[in-house]
Amino acid sequence: MKLALPLEPWTWRLPESAVGYRPWLLDRGSLTRRIQQRCNAFGVRGVQQRESRLTGGGGRKLGRALIREVFLHCGEAPVVYACSVLPMDTLRGPWNRLGNLGETPLGAVLFGDPRVKRQPLCFKKLHPRHPLYRRACAGMDEKPAYLWARRSEFRLHRGRIWVTEVFLPPILGL
Repeated sequence: MKLALPLEPWTWRLPESAVGYRPWLLDRGSLTRRIQQRCNAFGVRGVQQRESRLTGGGGRKLGRALIREVFLHCGEAPVVYACSVLPMDTLRGPWNRLGNLGETPLGAVLFGDPRVKRQPLCFKKLHPRHPLYRRACAGMDEKPAYLWARRSEFRLHRGRIWVTEVFLPPILGL
């Protein structure tokens, strides 16, 4: 499977239409920690982890990456679908354990290391035809008209990873 980076245009400014999701989307702290503070039964449930080839603009080959997909849960309710892209050359040195997290939240590792720098957030309103929307809604009986997502890049030395978080409707109850 090939995964293109950047996947498609995202916006740096969050549209006003993201009303209820705005505080979640704009928070630059640990999403894991924020959910844990509002939820007595937080959990990470793995969807899948696989290797993929990355390509950039114009089909330029960028190497291989580990793609990690999980749902963050509050009790039985999934509240966030997260997809992380971890280039294989990043999984050496200080980030070598990221390839074997299992049900450990990635956020706990990223925000637990003060050397990790988060780049600016970008946002996207996902519609039903978008692949991230389809993966995030795969287990839902009633699918929303759209979902809000944010993406950010984390850097440590010369290594970088991309994390996309798709906010599901039950997050509004937290």
